Amino acid sequence: MNFLLKKLKSKIILTFVSVLSSFLVTSAYAQTSDTLLQNATLDGIIDYALANQPIVKQAEINQEITDLQIKNRLADWYPQLNFNYNYQRNFQLPVNIIGGNQVRFGVYNTSAIQLTATQNIFNRDVLLASQTKQDVREVASKQTENARINLVANVSKNFYDLLATEQQRKITAENIVMLARSLKDARARYDVGVTDKTDYQRATIALNNAVASKKEIEEALKSKIANLKYLINYPDGRELSLEYDSTQLEAEIHLDTLETSQYTNRVEYQQLQAQLRLQQANVRYNKWSYIPTLSANGAYIKNFLNDDFAKLYNQGFPNSYAGLTLGFPIFQGGKRKNNIIIAEKQVQQTELDLVDFVNQASSEYKTAMAQYRANMANYLALKENMELAAEVHKIIELQYREGIKTYLELITAQTDLRAAQINYFNAVYGLLSSKIDVRKAEGAIQVN
Repeated sequence: MNFLLKKLKSKIILTFVSVLSSFLVTSAYAQTSDTLLQNATLDGIIDYALANQPIVKQAEINQEITDLQIKNRLADWYPQLNFNYNYQRNFQLPVNIIGGNQVRFGVYNTSAIQLTATQNIFNRDVLLASQTKQDVREVASKQTENARINLVANVSKNFYDLLATEQQRKITAENIVMLARSLKDARARYDVGVTDKTDYQRATIALNNAVASKKEIEEALKSKIANLKYLINYPDGRELSLEYDSTQLEAEIHLDTLETSQYTNRVEYQQLQAQLRLQQANVRYNKWSYIPTLSANGAYIKNFLNDDFAKLYNQGFPNSYAGLTLGFPIFQGGKRKNNIIIAEKQVQQTELDLVDFVNQASSEYKTAMAQYRANMANYLALKENMELAAEVHKIIELQYREGIKTYLELITAQTDLRAAQINYFNAVYGLLSSKIDVRKAEGAIQVN
């Protein structure tokens, strides 16, 4: 009995340990899933967006639909087999007049089984589908790729904009701490009679302004987080916090400004080229309308005839045939000629679209590169300004504590430092955004 109890106890313990282990593993997995974007890097956010954004998913679905449509068109090259079954009950047999006498022909019950086959030998619709399948697939795939590239660019720029606002919040929070300390010092100086009350009143005004500014920035931050969530299709109820390395991001701002525009790398250009090939194939398709269509066909038919329904299928009468069908429209009122001219005009339109895109791509690249160079010059100037403002603030703060400088000068130095820091970080993330524009304009953004 004791042995059984011990064995049962061991089983209960093992079961409990197993369940607990499973729970811990499941919890760990759930926690990992839930925190997937809790401390999200830019790469993590982009991956999430590419996997969940509806526009990208719609483009992928459209690509799948296009592939299935191509398969449907190509299916017409295969033999088309059909089976038909028919039963007919004649209540009155048909009458014919022979030698002035009425004679009824047929039986009251008829049935037939038919197996037919058709094979296209020449059919311009099927021929067009087989020759253009790769270009049709390429157009659909480039649409998907273009949606992905636009998403990557928009997510990246929104990410940088969000980081710039987050840096403003941090700088403002640090400034509030600094102003609170200055207010405390100014009040102490006033209490001992070293200064008048205008110093701590100015300190109060500056602190209140900083607190209000921080609140405004925090609200803007919420709005930008909501916009980023919308852009990547992130659940509204889940927290989205970002992980980034300012030093690493700053190291990524550089770009080779001596590169020339490579518009052939642009997805839009490749898509237009595929469309041009499709338009040229359409010209050939309309010219093929002067060629007859040819198909082979055959059938096996077994008829069953009997007045008595019970004996209808006792005996069958088979027949079969095979043949060729040649079809050629002789006159269509000039429709075929007009269709050829229309197709040739559409080719000309697509060629002009290519010319227009090349000009547009060149303009976009030059504009993006000019903006990047301007932002780089601005970044270098603002970086030096921030370093100088930090040094000036440090000196004036020491001089103020020694009674050399006035409080107004200290407030001015603090304001200049805060503005220089905010401008610097805005320049960093603005430069990163303009780099995205350059890479997009030169077709250098790669997506999986």
